[in-house]
Amino acid sequence: MALVGEKEEREQLTEEIPELDRRKEKMVEILQRRDQERQQGVERRKLAKDVITVKEEKANFFTSAFSEEKSAIEALLASCEGADRTALTASFEEISQKMQRLQKFINDSMMFLSAYELRQAQAAVQKLQGAVVEKRDECLPKKKFAFKSRRKENAGPKEPKPSPPSDTKAVQPRVIEQNLCGFSDADSQVLVSSADEINGKDVLLTRLSNCFVKLLGSPNTLHVKNITNSKVLCGPVSTSVFVDQSAGCTFAFACQQLRTHNTKDANVYLHVTSRAIVEDCNGVSFAPFNWTYEGIERDFEQAGLDRAKNNWNIIDDFNWLAPDHSPNWSILPEESRITDWDELSAP
Repeated sequence: MALVGEKEEREQLTEEIPELDRRKEKMVEILQRRDQERQQGVERRKLAKDVITVKEEKANFFTSAFSEEKSAIEALLASCEGADRTALTASFEEISQKMQRLQKFINDSMMFLSAYELRQAQAAVQKLQGAVVEKRDECLPKKKFAFKSRRKENAGPKEPKPSPPSDTKAVQPRVIEQNLCGFSDADSQVLVSSADEINGKDVLLTRLSNCFVKLLGSPNTLHVKNITNSKVLCGPVSTSVFVDQSAGCTFAFACQQLRTHNTKDANVYLHVTSRAIVEDCNGVSFAPFNWTYEGIERDFEQAGLDRAKNNWNIIDDFNWLAPDHSPNWSILPEESRITDWDELSAP
């Protein structure tokens, strides 16, 4: 009987061993999987830490480099005091080039800058640009804005003519200054600048109402301030467009970066390769840039803008940090968009 019992125990043990092996294998698999998940978690945390570190290093580099370049421009402005006209011309040309590089530096750094850092940098550039315009106006007073009309070569003495009606479309006043041009203090006029007049220059439009402005070329920057009930069409801008204190306008811009401030009830047809910014605005609608003219492809190349990259509907509202859509801007419905710009005339 004892032998029979031992035999049964051996048979039972023989049957249990495979089951124990299977449990052991399963436990090993579970432990290996947990160890793998732990290692992956460690790698993810390390990667996240590395990303944060790199981002912080880039932000610190940006702050340092931006401050250094800004100080260099301010030093150049300070050196303009007492300089002769030749030296002033060279200084303002260098300042313009530095301002262009500084804006491009901001555009290239947008991916790792916080909204606050970007807002501070753009505000600093805008303030600095204003200081440049004021200093140029102060140091070169003889070439302060002066409207001039076109005249044919070898034309005789100008005969008095009656004032044209407000909707005349041939008026082409110009503002000419070293690396600065534009229009100011006009009402109900068609204002046109050619590529020869604006290419590579800083363009300023200010205190215009009920006007139709066409800028056919590739300026360095475009500043639009105190414009009401007007249409402003501009060829590709190599750096930034700044709009401030405008109302009831239609704009067509192609640029690296757009900043719109204190603007309401505006339609913006936009080609922008970085991101557009609105601040203290309401009632601003956006649509893709669709204005064209002879030579615009050449101007896009000169401006260095990528035709295939257009972030016209990616807008940062500095007054709306909530995750949902800002109420201050919208997409212009397709049925409301201008399709034939040639039919437009002065408002």
